[in-house]
Amino acid sequence: MKAVILAAGYGTRLQRDVVADSSGKFAHLVGTAKPLLPVGHCALISHWVHALTASGAVDCIYVVTNALYHAAFEEWAAHFTNVKILSDQTRNNDERLGAVACLQLAVKHFEIKDHVVVIGGDTLFKEDFSLSNVAVRFSDLQARHEDSCLVLSYQCKDEETHKYGILEVDGDLCVLCMKEKPLPSETKSRRACPCFYMLSKKSLPLLDTFLEEKREAPIEQRDAPGNFVSWLIPRKPVYVHQISGRFDVGNLPSYIECDLYFREKLQDVKSYMV
Repeated sequence: MKAVILAAGYGTRLQRDVVADSSGKFAHLVGTAKPLLPVGHCALISHWVHALTASGAVDCIYVVTNALYHAAFEEWAAHFTNVKILSDQTRNNDERLGAVACLQLAVKHFEIKDHVVVIGGDTLFKEDFSLSNVAVRFSDLQARHEDSCLVLSYQCKDEETHKYGILEVDGDLCVLCMKEKPLPSETKSRRACPCFYMLSKKSLPLLDTFLEEKREAPIEQRDAPGNFVSWLIPRKPVYVHQISGRFDVGNLPSYIECDLYFREKLQDVKSYMV
């Protein structure tokens, strides 16, 4: 299996918060890509590389970034032997390709013909998450049906459904549909779906189909990777693996919360997410 970490965003909200912060405590974060933010003892994205490597779940990790942060990611990746960096060649948020197109770019550039785990570069999970367990679950699903894909879900609060893609599942935890940012009254489900997907190699050609269909659509329909998953659900069997929660670094308060957890509450750094 290969890993593709999506890291081509520009972190506009976080950078706006950092510049506006009057304390000066976070001035060192100006111009830093979100995946390269220090979280605990290392960069946010390094937690993923350590866990993916230690778990043996993947044999290569591809990181898609943009031209603005490309040099910084290359410098970071020099410390790892199994990480390769790819730039989407954009230099600002208005030029962005969107996450689905970035995933397609990685698949084509690196000629990926294997199963792929897709990971949002600004996301980490709570300590009970285990890559090894998720890989076993995916393997079991593949043994039953080689088209099967796997996504994660965690319980969100009623008032949070409008922030996330919400999964509705059947009794076998097969996803029936994903509702994009619904009101609490529009679904009984509270299963939020973070950006972590194990896609079967048979599903990868559908990236081309999806992007061709959305070619004239606004960038928003091609940006969030959940849009592809939502589109994929009626076409391939997609199952759920339940987790307890995640850290989603979108602004300065969420970054502070995440960093504090890793500095003060993380119990076992070496086995984290493995």
